[in-house]
Amino acid sequence: MATNVVTVFLRHGPDVLLLERSADVGSYPGQWGAVAGHAEGDPAAAARRELCEEAGVDDAALVRRGDPFEVDDPEHDTWRVHPFLFDAADRDVATNWETASHEWVVPTEIRRRDTVPELWQSYDAVRPTVETVAADDEHGSAYVSLRALDVLRDEAALADEYTAVAAVARELCDAKPGMAVVRNRVNRAMHEADRTPAAVEASAHAVARDAVDADEHAAERAADELAGASAVFTLSRSGTVDAALRTVDPDRVVVAASRPGGEGVAVAESFATTGIDVTLTSDANVPAVVADCDAVLVGADAVLPDGTVVNKVGTRAAALAGRDAGVPVFVACAADKIASEERAVEADGDPLALYDGDADLAVENPIFEAVPGRLLDAVVTEDGPLSGDDVATAADERRTWADWE
Repeated sequence: MATNVVTVFLRHGPDVLLLERSADVGSYPGQWGAVAGHAEGDPAAAARRELCEEAGVDDAALVRRGDPFEVDDPEHDTWRVHPFLFDAADRDVATNWETASHEWVVPTEIRRRDTVPELWQSYDAVRPTVETVAADDEHGSAYVSLRALDVLRDEAALADEYTAVAAVARELCDAKPGMAVVRNRVNRAMHEADRTPAAVEASAHAVARDAVDADEHAAERAADELAGASAVFTLSRSGTVDAALRTVDPDRVVVAASRPGGEGVAVAESFATTGIDVTLTSDANVPAVVADCDAVLVGADAVLPDGTVVNKVGTRAAALAGRDAGVPVFVACAADKIASEERAVEADGDPLALYDGDADLAVENPIFEAVPGRLLDAVVTEDGPLSGDDVATAADERRTWADWE
């Protein structure tokens, strides 16, 4: 009978945590593995317990649970492995006696190390795919772009021919057609690599590291623009906005519910755990609450070459309200969200979510909308506030990245 065990990958940015097993453990000393342990009872509960015991992490977010599989090891046992993937808030870990050393590494490093049996198979069961990137409606576009780079890197590590990698790159560019940052970062990784799988693997990881830095610096620059603001309005979900507001630590944050989708509710709940005074309001009430704030800070799905910002529906109302009340309106995003070309804004919300009656009427339930640059005080990236010429120049550069084919 197989012994149930969990293998738990802890991810931060593009890297995962690997642990070198100490000489004191009963199996596989000196080999590298993920957080692991026996799964007595519920494997999900065991995964969180092992994260706490072996890494000192109790607040990681579950990303994916893979299908279990069996590993037959005549020297030890037959293991029934339950793979898990969690996202960590930071890289601070506290290992116990079972670990001799630990490293944050690119996941494809698993294939080059002396590891516990079938560690790559465990990672393969939970790693992102083109399909999971396309289906991700829970995270902001910067996060999704990192996962797209993960896919490109992993598939390049597995590929024998460049043509197979190129096919994956094309699929990723099409996976989120509305997210310019996904397309830009995949294109850059391909543009900067020689036409070999190994070169793409290295390039994808390098671009991902740059992307993490760019997102962090964009948040810092946005925080600089908000210096002195005691009440800030925001809507929808943006990792860059979240990081900027946590840096500013205003007295009050007002968050619109952001329907359809309602992701503003989770955003408001998240800020409430920080001790900031948080108000969740309806989308219809946005003009009134903006007038009582010192600044508006929102993210962007894309910034078009002419300075138009595409973001969650409701952003234009907030921008108009800010202009009417004399409240500055800032957009915070990495420069990789600047699109290389103009594009239409798709009204792709489910009409039945708005009206499922029998009347003969048309229904519009858009998710995104275009906000003219004239309504915004600044688009703030890792390079600081951008002028119209800056945006056009950045768009030209990203257009060249698409020439990798």
